Amino acid sequence: MATTGVSLGQLLLALDATLVQLVQAPRGLDLPVASAALIDSDDVRLGLAPSAGSADVFFLLGIPDADARNWVDQQIARRPPTAIFIKEPSAAVVARATSAGTAVVAVDPRARWERLYRLVNHVFEHHGDRESEDSGTDLFSLAQSIADRTHGMVSIEDAQSHVLAYSASNDEADDLRRLSILGRAGPSEHLAWIAQWGIFDAIRAKPDVVHVAERPELGLQPRSAIGIFQPSPDERRAPAFAGTIWVQQGSRPLADDADDVLRGAAVLAARIMTRLAATPSTHMVRIQELLGLRPGDGPPDIDLIARELGIAVDGRAALIGFDGSIPGSRLSDILSLSASAFRQDAQVASARTRVYVLFPSTGKPAAVTSWIRGTVAALRAELGLELHAVIASPVNGLAGAAAARLEVDRVLDSAERHPGALGQVTSLAEARTTVLLDEIVTAIAADERLIDPRVRALRDNDPVLADTLRAYLDSFGDVATAAQWLHVHPNTVRYRVRRIEQLLATALTDPDVRLLLSLSLRATQP
Repeated sequence: MATTGVSLGQLLLALDATLVQLVQAPRGLDLPVASAALIDSDDVRLGLAPSAGSADVFFLLGIPDADARNWVDQQIARRPPTAIFIKEPSAAVVARATSAGTAVVAVDPRARWERLYRLVNHVFEHHGDRESEDSGTDLFSLAQSIADRTHGMVSIEDAQSHVLAYSASNDEADDLRRLSILGRAGPSEHLAWIAQWGIFDAIRAKPDVVHVAERPELGLQPRSAIGIFQPSPDERRAPAFAGTIWVQQGSRPLADDADDVLRGAAVLAARIMTRLAATPSTHMVRIQELLGLRPGDGPPDIDLIARELGIAVDGRAALIGFDGSIPGSRLSDILSLSASAFRQDAQVASARTRVYVLFPSTGKPAAVTSWIRGTVAALRAELGLELHAVIASPVNGLAGAAAARLEVDRVLDSAERHPGALGQVTSLAEARTTVLLDEIVTAIAADERLIDPRVRALRDNDPVLADTLRAYLDSFGDVATAAQWLHVHPNTVRYRVRRIEQLLATALTDPDVRLLLSLSLRATQP
């Protein structure tokens, strides 16, 4: 498996203290790891362990202590691994490994090795230096996004109650959550109580949130849950139950909008599970093609894409671009929750730090704007994220989505160059003047030949006069307004203007001169 790898610290952080605990890391946690191998007692006994090659991480499965020490000695002689994972490591094994610079990680004795091995490979695949091409197939990212938004601990299970993904745990995780993550069945008394009160039946009945009360005598914390339902290929049949999203509450109450988040999450989980069962990247590739984010041999087949995505071709669409300070794939997971709760046909794609949300068929633009403002405010309050959002609406069907995305990018590019010039939420119409002027000035600034050399000389030799000229021109020649702006007497402005005309050998009454000087001043603004 080709990967770019992660650091040992990142790997341990992703696996969660429920599964592993660091014992020793003699060379620190910044060492890169990109491959793993399983070693069992037969491998050691039959001398097959060297065939594992030069893996960075080894899992020692059921190897007696003496054999484990011998294997560590043999492996160190060839190439010391970055880390070994072992259940209940002895002091002797820890000493042998750490003396050679190998980290030792203790695995919970109740953990299933196949679960741990799968999770480690998942981390290598999705948490490396590159972003996953299709973050929309990552249930672990979805689980963590739900946890971030709800303030709870999240697990996503399949229809047979097997845990597929989970968010980070803390010391408030109860036994039902811990054992489920470790790959073991939950305590029988817990499961019997949940079944007795009809909670499983309620979850399977319809895609709505079910609340599970605290049971202190069982050590069971409060929970919320929602069923995951996948549409049936036969429209005459009801959607099929595919699994459950559980949110365990800790000492902190769940967010006020936790139920809405779970409803959106259930839609996304169903979509992700469907993609994983088929071709994982197809859905995201189609959205990227639709938005012009993926180079191709020609224009995309809009009708084909619409059929594959199951969305309207000619609806009154809306496209929103978000830009934040975190990678787009991570922001995409977070925004997808809210977008899917708002409209189930929402389509989301990311590029760099940007995320694009397409609503193929919307009602009044005011409803979309209200959703955007509410989402931006919620993410600021809940996660401390500062986002810029630009809305293009209405978009004339899916055929106009790529052009709308280019226009949205122009606004976001301008906002990057001039933070604060645009509001956190704006539309293409509202931003048009600011963006066009910014692009003109940016183009002039990139070509020294387009800047009036007299302005450059004025800035270098007398910055005060340059600032006065800018204030005078921006005030349309109104001396009183310019003076107020500069905090000086109007007579001072009059004197400086006369001085500027002498230095530039021009009259500021000429409109062409005023336009040229104004653009040059903006292009040379420090």
